[in-house]
Amino acid sequence: MQIYEELVARGLIAQVTDEDHIREMINSGKAVFYIGFDCTADSLTAGHFMALTLMKRLQMAGNKPIALIGGGTTMIGDPSGRSDMRKMLTKEDIDHNAECFKRQMERFIEFGEGKAKMINNADWLLNLNYVDLLREVGACFSVNNMLRAECYKQRMEKGLSFLEFNYMIMQSYDFYHLFKEYGCNMQFGGDDQWSNMLGGTELIRRKLGKDAHAMTITLLTDSEGKKMGKTAGNAVWLDANKTSPYEFYQYWRNVSDNDVLKCIRMLTFIPLEKIDEMDKWEGSQLNVAKEILAFELTKLVHGEEEANKAQDASRALFGGGGNTENMPTTTVEDSALTDGTIGVLDLMVLCGLVASKGEGRRLVQQGGVSLNDEKVTDPNLRISRDMLSDTVIIKKGKKVYHKATI
Repeated sequence: MQIYEELVARGLIAQVTDEDHIREMINSGKAVFYIGFDCTADSLTAGHFMALTLMKRLQMAGNKPIALIGGGTTMIGDPSGRSDMRKMLTKEDIDHNAECFKRQMERFIEFGEGKAKMINNADWLLNLNYVDLLREVGACFSVNNMLRAECYKQRMEKGLSFLEFNYMIMQSYDFYHLFKEYGCNMQFGGDDQWSNMLGGTELIRRKLGKDAHAMTITLLTDSEGKKMGKTAGNAVWLDANKTSPYEFYQYWRNVSDNDVLKCIRMLTFIPLEKIDEMDKWEGSQLNVAKEILAFELTKLVHGEEEANKAQDASRALFGGGGNTENMPTTTVEDSALTDGTIGVLDLMVLCGLVASKGEGRRLVQQGGVSLNDEKVTDPNLRISRDMLSDTVIIKKGKKVYHKATI
C-alpha cells in the first residue's frame, strides 16, 4: 500500500481539491507541504497529534514538510470554531511560544538541509505595507464569498471583528509566499479550515496564472484531532511540565471503547494489517487496545523509558498493587498546615486537581473524591501531618490519581 492509500485507510483524509494529482505527488515523494501552527500557548496539545504524525508519515515517504509557525497570524487570531475573540498576545509571548513549539516538533520531524523546514510567518507578514497588501492581495478576494465561509458565518451573530476578518487573507498570503519562495505545492489542515485554504489556492491562481494553479494542491486532514486532547475542560499538553507522562498516559488509557481503535488507526504507526485484526476485538480486549494506544503515544512524546514508567504505575494502581512511584506527586510544605492539618479542599487545590475550593466542594458532594480508596463525604475533612507522612492517594473521578506527601 502506498502512502496516500494508507492515509485514506487510516481515516485521515476529509476533502481534497484534485485527488489524482495529490495521490501522484504524495506517492512519488514530490510534495512540499506545509501545516500551520498558531502560537496561542507555550505548548502543543494532544489535539496537534494528527498534524504532527501526518507530517512524520509523509516525511518518511520522501515528501518535504514545512512547519509554519504562526508568529504573524497569531497576532490576529483565527475565528474558526470560536464563539468569541481570542485573547490578544504580545509579540514577546508569541515569540516565546514559538520557541516552545520548535522544541516539541523536533521529536516528530527531522529538520535540516534537504529535510523539513521550520519557518515563521512573522518574517513576512509583520513587514507587509497595509496599502500594498490591499492592492496586491485584497483585490483578489470577494467580501461576499468570504462572508459565506463557515468560519465567518458562525460568528456573524455574536460579532466578528475586522481584525479577525483579515485572517483568511493572511493565511492565504502564507501559501502564496511559500509557493513562490519555497516551492510549497500543498497545504494540510483541519477541515474547518477549508474556506481559508481555498483562499490560498485561489490567490496563487489569480496572481501567478493557471499553470501555477495546476501545481498547487489543497488537501485537508479530518478535524477529529481538534476534538482530542481535552479532558474535563483542560488541555492535555505535550510539555511534561504541564501534563506529566503518567497523566498523558492515563488520558489515552481512558478513551472510550468506541474511540480506541479509531485513535490507534489515526495516531499510531502500528501497521494497518495488525490494526485490522484488532478491529475484531471486544470486551476486555479493548482494555488491551487502550494500553497499546497509551503506550505508543506516550513513547512518541516522552520516550520509551517514561512510557514504561507510566504503564507500570497504571497497572500497579488498577491491578490493586501498591507501586505509586511514578504517580504525579505534590509535596506539601509544613507552612501549608494549620495546627498540623490541611483541609481536603485546600489539598486538592494545592495538587492542581481543582481550580478552586468551590469546585472541590461540588466534586466531593457528587461523590467524586476518594482518599486512600475511601470515599470522601465531608468537604470539611482535614488531613493530618501523620497521614501525609505515610502518603495520601487522592482519586478524582474514575481516571485521575495524585499522590500527596509531606
